[in-house]
Amino acid sequence: MAEIKYEIEKELGVLSTSAKGWTKELNLVSWNGGKAKYDLRDWAPEHEKMGKGVTLTEEEAKKLYEILGGLFK
Repeated sequence: MAEIKYEIEKELGVLSTSAKGWTKELNLVSWNGGKAKYDLRDWAPEHEKMGKGVTLTEEEAKKLYEILGGLFK
């Protein structure tokens, strides 16, 4: 399996922290040298390991924002 390269370009926020110290974070991440995307996933304390997550383009993130805004009015 090929190595996955990533660069966290901007840390946007932490949603929660587990008892083991992993954090669920929203970040802007560049995967394999590509354009950075919004990324929501669990990370180990020093970002050396990651859990499964979801990446969103800017348009997808805007749509998600609209959907979530409608849920909490």
